[in-house]
Amino acid sequence: MGEFWPVPEVLGYLAGDWRVTRSVCDLASGDEGAFTGTTVFGPLEEGGLLHHESGEFVWRGVPRPAERTLRFLPGGAPGTADVRFADGRPFHDLDLRTGRHIADHPCSADLYRGDFTVRDADHWRTVWRVRGPAKDLVLTTDYARVV
Repeated sequence: MGEFWPVPEVLGYLAGDWRVTRSVCDLASGDEGAFTGTTVFGPLEEGGLLHHESGEFVWRGVPRPAERTLRFLPGGAPGTADVRFADGRPFHDLDLRTGRHIADHPCSADLYRGDFTVRDADHWRTVWRVRGPAKDLVLTTDYARVV
């Protein structure tokens, strides 16, 4: 099927529990960190999915608990999603119908560019490249479905 695995309906694909591993590299300082944990995509009453990630983040050798919540709502086109922060602010769109999607998110003067790729029914990846006056980072996250 080629390099990427097409996903006709992103919300259906994401629903459920995923193991998460993330590497964080600060290109300016050379510091590296790692997150390990889980992400649960559960149903929202109004439609879409509530994304809750929790685990441990180790930065500069110091482990600490970490979590975040996002909302994945039905997108403007069938099979796509509109991703929002927990408070409802827009984050990015998501269209995995070809198995790959690039999304941008401006954050103050920095730009987050996300590259989303699907490898198969149970594995997908995001690579966020963050550039700007405040940040110079690469965050690579691998997701594996919990079966």
